[in-house]
Amino acid sequence: MEHAWSALLGGVLIGLAAALHLFAQGRIAGISGLLGESLRAPLADGGVRLSFLGGLVSVGIAAALVLDHATTNAVAPLGVVVVGGLLVGFGTRRGNGCTSGHGVCGIARFSRRSIVATGIFMATAALTVFLTHHVFTSGGFR
Repeated sequence: MEHAWSALLGGVLIGLAAALHLFAQGRIAGISGLLGESLRAPLADGGVRLSFLGGLVSVGIAAALVLDHATTNAVAPLGVVVVGGLLVGFGTRRGNGCTSGHGVCGIARFSRRSIVATGIFMATAALTVFLTHHVFTSGGFR
């Protein structure tokens, strides 16, 4: 039950951060967009994007240090993680946003494009879990 409360708290904090970013900056808190813009012009907005991204990283590190159930162990070899990260980056550019931009911010604004994109994300995630847990279990990364 403790995990459910921490997940609920995490979701509330993500929603609050996205809402505050939208109201304060007039910008959607899509992580891929924030990262891409920060790489192009790191201080164009006075460092707000870098601060937001730094907050995400530091809270994750703090949670891993404080909470006994927070883990930072990779479940796959580093090369697979890197390739997966590159594929996610490619997908976010092709889909005009990432799960945080579409799922948290887009659905809250009743964007049809975001609702469809989030449905596709969720269906792909469900298929991936099914395949990795029920089809490709022998000789996998376990």
